Amino acid sequence: MNSATPHSPAPTASLDDVLLSFRACAPVFNALGDKFRQDIVMLLAQDERLNVNQIAERMPLSRPAISHHLKVLLQAGLVTLERVSRENFYRLSLDTALADLRTLVEQAEASCT
Repeated sequence: MNSATPHSPAPTASLDDVLLSFRACAPVFNALGDKFRQDIVMLLAQDERLNVNQIAERMPLSRPAISHHLKVLLQAGLVTLERVSRENFYRLSLDTALADLRTLVEQAEASCT
């Protein structure tokens, strides 16, 4: 007879696992902690890809400031860069960040509640 139940509880993560997940999510938290980067993410969610000039037309920031914010988003893995000729285009890329955040939430729910 099989002793496993169809709704077996998920294995409990250790607090060390939760801490590692927090650390993995830190760049995402840092990147999304700025309102201008949040605005850039929302612009990229509306359009498939944008370059710095296209973003600058829609935001009250200089091109260098936008480039800085895009660099932070890129380093956090929230956007990708596509070079077309001499132009850089940015696309939203949330899959890895969302997976890391899901892991953190699941581990925290299992270990910290």
